[in-house]
Amino acid sequence: MTDNPILWTPSGPRADASTMAQFERWLETNRDLKFKDYNAMWEWSISDLDGFWSAIWDYFDIQCSQTYTNVLANRGVATAEWFPGSRLNHAQNVLKHATTDPNREAIVVHSETFTRKSLTWRELERQVGSVAASLRGMGVTQGDRVVAILPNTETALIAFLATSSLGAVWSLCAPDMGHVAILDRFQQIEPKVLIAQDGYSHAGKSIDRRDIIAEISQGLPSVQHRVLIPVAGAMPDGWMAWDELTEDNVAIEYAQVGPDHPLWIVYSSGTTGDPKPIVHGHAGILLEMSKQSLHHDLGPKDRFSWLTSSGWIMWNAQWMALGQGATVAMFDGAPHYPDMEVVWRFVADEKLTFFGAGAAFFSGCLKADVAPKDELDFEALRSLGSTGSPLSSDAYDWVYSKVKEDVWLAPISGGTDLAGAFVLGHPAMPVRAGEMQCRALGNAVRAFDEAGNDLIGQVGELVCTQPLPSMPLFFWGDKDGSRLHESYFDTYDGVWRHGDWIEIKPNGASIIFGRSDATINRKGLRMGSAEIYQAVEGLDDIQDSLVVDLEFLGRESFMPLFVVMKDSVVFDDSVKEQINQAIKTSVSARFIPNEIYEITEVPRTMSGKKLEVPVKKLLLGGDPAKVVNRDSMANPDSFDFFVRYARDRNT
Repeated sequence: MTDNPILWTPSGPRADASTMAQFERWLETNRDLKFKDYNAMWEWSISDLDGFWSAIWDYFDIQCSQTYTNVLANRGVATAEWFPGSRLNHAQNVLKHATTDPNREAIVVHSETFTRKSLTWRELERQVGSVAASLRGMGVTQGDRVVAILPNTETALIAFLATSSLGAVWSLCAPDMGHVAILDRFQQIEPKVLIAQDGYSHAGKSIDRRDIIAEISQGLPSVQHRVLIPVAGAMPDGWMAWDELTEDNVAIEYAQVGPDHPLWIVYSSGTTGDPKPIVHGHAGILLEMSKQSLHHDLGPKDRFSWLTSSGWIMWNAQWMALGQGATVAMFDGAPHYPDMEVVWRFVADEKLTFFGAGAAFFSGCLKADVAPKDELDFEALRSLGSTGSPLSSDAYDWVYSKVKEDVWLAPISGGTDLAGAFVLGHPAMPVRAGEMQCRALGNAVRAFDEAGNDLIGQVGELVCTQPLPSMPLFFWGDKDGSRLHESYFDTYDGVWRHGDWIEIKPNGASIIFGRSDATINRKGLRMGSAEIYQAVEGLDDIQDSLVVDLEFLGRESFMPLFVVMKDSVVFDDSVKEQINQAIKTSVSARFIPNEIYEITEVPRTMSGKKLEVPVKKLLLGGDPAKVVNRDSMANPDSFDFFVRYARDRNT
């Protein structure tokens, strides 16, 4: 097997100065531990969970009013109890930087609605304290739910930190989500306070959400207090203005809570069935995000941004950087307006050192043939991240040829479920096209076959065989734990199955091949969809694509491919032949589709993932009203084509 080409190698000084190298030196000095290479360090981190996670706690100086009695009280993957006896608060550990560097920028916001603004650490802390006092005055106490419908701006961050400082539970939805999708989430958790913004600007258009917000408010009878950021119109009766909550100068009182006290509730995509309300705890998130900051090489001198909607787990993940004292720059706007370089101008103007985005963003830039480095100065930019779906080798090449030659590209793959990453980057390792550099410290990632055998150099199910602090505490309302067990632990006894195809290389690097429940199985050869997309979307005339494999009981499988053509390109037999040849050449003749169809849009979730599984279920005869929740889609009208196609195929 030929290794993928190396695209970048860190200099010796850069590797030695990284936070990962600093942690390694700390382990040698303070724990008498030295490792011959990263894989040896990773093996230690998953075999000595007590030693590794206690080292993370100490190295990152986790602030607590009472320390833990032991690291793990229960060692089952599904039943682990982390750091029992400790008392701490997530917000306190983030805002500790307001004491050490109060006048430095903590937050920068580029908003199409509000233009640019920034907050120092001192001002961030002041506003959090004021909002926390206001929430306390509303009767919010530990365990109460505070929910919000807000964009990716400082308001959401301030409200979140204020909520967590009280020991209350935070939950957030993006303002562009459908009201049914929002109610499907918030009705399950019965919030006491609702915070909302009644409109926003996007791609040059003013979006009025007043009617939607009113409908959502009416559908949440548990809400006792309503707070509004008015953009579209005047304040309605019964609502309080957000600005009233931020005016005071009140010292924060951090509620000291147990390690497994709920911090926030996040949700599965909600594209099939009711969204799962996933609960994470204060300690688990602190430990996971502190550890992950090593893999991102983040520290106080960084200026960090991840291009994200407030409805994606990457909104939560960006506070990993804030927790290390970095300045976090938030982008709230259309990434293609007024052109495809608007985000890259933001990266250059803010002198970002780390910028991350969904793989779809980088692929879109590649397709649009933009070359940011020709117009912009990226001298400060040291690192790039990607996630959400597999990043193609072509996109790796685009980054190094069109953005910056000397930049560390470190894609990651994880999930909402654990608010973290399974596989990700290492600042002292070379970057190879199409690969993620290593498995995360403390995360016992394996590739399993159907029988639960460990695979190396072969594609298998992504599993985790040891507990992680940030695994869900529970699903809200799942009283007997059955729903959580069915979601992760039904396939392999006592092992977390994530639902992705992964190949782990002998050197510990990995490639993600897409969702395992969207598997393509052609005459016994199984594959995720990513390689087919790379072959098809590498053609100049193809803008986007979606493929599903329909395995009918007692009948030969049928694999249709759906493609979006670039503007003005005619879809004809010559295009089909190009596609088939590309798949035959890049993947295998086994994976040439049975039919190819032209569509105008690929159905996607709010975070940009292709809706392969709902389309697959629909085409296998599923009820169009049940296979997908259109309010959770970024482009719900795109599903109409597939409804018609399924009807025509089945008649």
